[in-house]
Amino acid sequence: MTIHREGTATITLTFVLLALLNGALFYWFPASPVLCWTVSGISLVLFLFIISFFRIPNRVLNQDEQLVIAPADGRVVVIEETVETEYFKDKRLQVSIFMSPANVHVNRNPISGEVKLSQYHAGKYLVAWHPKSSTENERHTVVIGNGRNEILVRQIAGALARRIVNYLKAGMQVKQNEEMGFIKFGSRVDIYLPIGTKVDVALQQNVKGGQTVIARLG
Repeated sequence: MTIHREGTATITLTFVLLALLNGALFYWFPASPVLCWTVSGISLVLFLFIISFFRIPNRVLNQDEQLVIAPADGRVVVIEETVETEYFKDKRLQVSIFMSPANVHVNRNPISGEVKLSQYHAGKYLVAWHPKSSTENERHTVVIGNGRNEILVRQIAGALARRIVNYLKAGMQVKQNEEMGFIKFGSRVDIYLPIGTKVDVALQQNVKGGQTVIARLG
């Protein structure tokens, strides 16, 4: 396991603040060891939890150009036909993955190909499962085309996750499972597939980014 570079500043700041807090407690309240050690224990748990947000576990990634691989860890909360209004402007099959604070937060390219669109949108911070979060929340939309299919992936911020990072630019050639971006502290990722695509996941199924097969392309 390694720690993602997006976590460097947050982990460092958390360590400094917790160190100052605990140092102050032991300095000003030496006669209250129970209080000091209790706060120290809570601080350690909090620090380890923050580190876990930015972990990158060692995994054997699933590579197959006929497959759409999960771009994120989490739980499948939506599988439905809907109208995608930003890029395709027609009906698509939407698969949505909810990322809890306990999930790995790295986002990966579901297929290889050329980046057709990479667009950031400011917005609200509705809870990630709100029906309008896909169109009204802060979000970043990416479309990747491989000459046969185009897949849209949308990173969506939520009530807690308020920092979306995306590394892709229009015109880039990207490979399946390379890092697409990062959502700090979880939220949701939507995938829009061509109508008729065979989906290999079910509602409420837990998936792993870079490993779980979301769908099979025709």
